[in-house]
Amino acid sequence: MISEKSLVAYKNKPALVIALKSAETGDKITISLAGGEKLKVREKDIEFLHRGPCSQADIEALFSIGTNGGETEDIDIQGAWDLLQGNTVPLRDLAELAYGAYTAQSAWAAYGLLKEGLYFSGDIKALTSRDAAAVAADAERRNLKQQDQADREAFLERLKALALDLPGDSHFLQDVEALAYGRTEKSRTLRDLGRQETPLEAHRLLFSAGVWTPWVNPHPQRFGLSLSPARVAPAPPPADEPRTDLTHLEAYAIDSPWSNDPDDAISLEKHPGGGADTLYVHIADPAASILPGSPADIEARGRGATLYLPEGAIRMLADEALSLFALGLSDSPCPALTFKLILGEDGSILETDIFPSLVRITRLSYAQADAAVGAETVLAGLFRVAERNLQRRIAAGAVMIDLPEAHISVHEEKVAINLIETYKSAETVRECMLLAGEGAARWALQRHLPFPFVSQETGDLPASPLPGMAGSYQLRRCMRPRTLSTKPGLHWGLGLEQYTQVTSPLRRYTDLLAHQQIRAFLKTGAYRDRAPLAEEKILIALAAGEAAAAATVQAERTSRAHWTAVYLLDKKDSPWEGIVMEKKGSQAVVMIPSLALETQLFPKGDTAPNDTLTLSLSSVKIPESEAVFVSTPLT
Repeated sequence: MISEKSLVAYKNKPALVIALKSAETGDKITISLAGGEKLKVREKDIEFLHRGPCSQADIEALFSIGTNGGETEDIDIQGAWDLLQGNTVPLRDLAELAYGAYTAQSAWAAYGLLKEGLYFSGDIKALTSRDAAAVAADAERRNLKQQDQADREAFLERLKALALDLPGDSHFLQDVEALAYGRTEKSRTLRDLGRQETPLEAHRLLFSAGVWTPWVNPHPQRFGLSLSPARVAPAPPPADEPRTDLTHLEAYAIDSPWSNDPDDAISLEKHPGGGADTLYVHIADPAASILPGSPADIEARGRGATLYLPEGAIRMLADEALSLFALGLSDSPCPALTFKLILGEDGSILETDIFPSLVRITRLSYAQADAAVGAETVLAGLFRVAERNLQRRIAAGAVMIDLPEAHISVHEEKVAINLIETYKSAETVRECMLLAGEGAARWALQRHLPFPFVSQETGDLPASPLPGMAGSYQLRRCMRPRTLSTKPGLHWGLGLEQYTQVTSPLRRYTDLLAHQQIRAFLKTGAYRDRAPLAEEKILIALAAGEAAAAATVQAERTSRAHWTAVYLLDKKDSPWEGIVMEKKGSQAVVMIPSLALETQLFPKGDTAPNDTLTLSLSSVKIPESEAVFVSTPLT
């Protein structure tokens, strides 16, 4: 029976009854908790344990020992458990059996045994002994849990001291690695250490503890990208599809020496007696067998683009697509989708025709193409076509930006950074691809074909752009993001009234989508009975492909920053030449041309855009992908 100075339990904590129900408190009982906090509670909210009399000091003592107060030398849990087998008794009997007497302290200890739930079950009015097998199983689980907790606490101490026992401690770090890779947003280990639960903080911990080396690049996975190759192999192009035989034309696939997925080539046909030139841009033809909505198409859409990392390429299409559709991997004629462009004397497009073809390709590197140019060769003619188109675009307001670019490669734990040289043939290929994109956009518009167009809003150019490299940096900052839409528009940066991208269907999903629309309009091969996609479906495909491609661009950029930091890791205090791009108060943006790397620092002395500085590498932070430079002006 509850009375004043009784011991009760409130939310599994000891409490002292200091006032019973009264006219003043209604149906509430006043209790005092450890620490002196007083509460008015209903009788059903408390559990009566012992009549007392107890004092506040008793409550403080019971609270300090918690619900394990029965762990004394006088305890006889086994005996009580044996005696209560098959019987149901109140808490008082358990206290007497286990502790030899029913006191406030033994009642609280017995209550702890009941709440522990190992040997006894029920409630304070009716409890009984649990089955022996259940007790044994629970005891083993609890022992294992206690051991696991002890092991984890020991691991955390080793981790704080950066003295891990590897690989034995690796399983404790799975949550940290998952966060560092961006597969989860939580980490128990970082939380236990009182550190922020972010991918960067997880990377810092793994790196400082020696679990990760500099050769781990987590950035692509942080953007949700797969590092596994595409799985769905496309079918070969239909064997019975008619193709225009262009094997008599000289066709050149010109690219960087490290490229192994050529998907464009160019030819030129000079008309007897002068007149307009005919430029042929031959493009790989995976759309011949990758139909909209097919498994290969859906997989390519989910990837958006081929992921080009310094450690290797993860392709948008399965590797089998290269042997089927890449241009010039063998001496045999290749299937292609050819864009035939009849050009005016100023380089503008007079007429565009698009059709499936067969071409025989010669592959050249940029250096080889520049060296092979002769006065009357096809390559020389292509160079002249490109120069006319470049001048046409500049006259239309195209923005020309010339900043250093570097190729980064990783092989067998070795990073190489090579500045990309300028070649006339690289400019030629670029201009021919732009002509193909411009011609394809006009071709689709003339036929009212729903199509993925690329546009760019006009930027705010400075009234007097700076000269040199700083001027290119200034122009780049004026550039607006490109827009993909089914509505054509001006591409300001390129100086083109209409534009699209069609020259990389092995590498970009939107190019593949454009090819599928072209083929559906032409109704050739596998598209004989297929209509072009409606505008709404084009928009859905564009949105999905571009979202995936945007993640690819971010992963490539952050991966390049990571591997640049790795390259510089053993070069502390090394000298570098930098060019000032922009001043921001006392801070400057500086380009290191040999690395194609932009950095921010506080130059010593007065500097201005295009000034040359001598830089010294101060430090490198791998998790942050950051290299810190300090400078003094060159004298």
